[in-house]
Amino acid sequence: MPKGLSGRKIAITGSRKIQELGEIIERQDGEVIVRPQQGLLVLQERELERDLFRLLESGTDWAIFTTGTGLGALLELAERIGVQVQLLDVLRRSKVGVRGYKTFALLKQHGIKPLVMDEDGTTNSLVRALLAYEFTGQGVVIQLHGEPMPELVSFFEERGASVRAILPYQHVAPDLEMSSRLCQEIVTGAVDAVCFTTAVQVRYFFQYAKNYDLYLKIKESFHHRVLAVAVGRVTAEALKEEGIKRILSPEKERMGAMIVELASYYRHASTLKGMVE
Repeated sequence: MPKGLSGRKIAITGSRKIQELGEIIERQDGEVIVRPQQGLLVLQERELERDLFRLLESGTDWAIFTTGTGLGALLELAERIGVQVQLLDVLRRSKVGVRGYKTFALLKQHGIKPLVMDEDGTTNSLVRALLAYEFTGQGVVIQLHGEPMPELVSFFEERGASVRAILPYQHVAPDLEMSSRLCQEIVTGAVDAVCFTTAVQVRYFFQYAKNYDLYLKIKESFHHRVLAVAVGRVTAEALKEEGIKRILSPEKERMGAMIVELASYYRHASTLKGMVE
């Protein structure tokens, strides 16, 4: 009996866990098309070390972590230079807010229970949870996630907090050739689905499409021919902001769950087609 992705070409746009995701697709008999749209993550180690020592010296009233990758980079650097124990002590004395299940799980591994957490993986949800607290005169350290977060910074500053940002890594734009190939594959229907695993990938890809006057063709193909797939709510929201309405996203925000949902979608579509025929 054919599996869910039999005969389907699935493009993946991430730069991390490509092999793992590809193997999941292949187990469903799908063909993997690797088209990274996020570029690489560049660790800003010198700046990160400076910010880390500043945090250890002065402490903070609030520590806000927005990604597991960024928090992990901070903890790994602290361990490498021999100050992880001091960093964890600072965090235990602080009020901690987190966005994302990976961030929460990483803190839990180190015995730290956040005071505030988002409900759906979005920054807006984290902000809503923070509305219950007073920040006048408070010091807040925010770990950013590859890009500035002016709305989150403004939230605290407007409420009288003193804000410092830590940027463990920055995104690098994807290879233009990869973006060009993916655009052509979507426009011509050479792929059946495109799996986006971060909102950054969505923004980079659509910025390329707009720069090269391909946006309307891309949008039309996503509407009628190629399925846009998002790993979770944040990524799906980024697609919606780009005008994409036909989006498949799993309830459980995991890469494996995304592919299982995709295979189920095509199995169901094949069944309906068979019934019609």
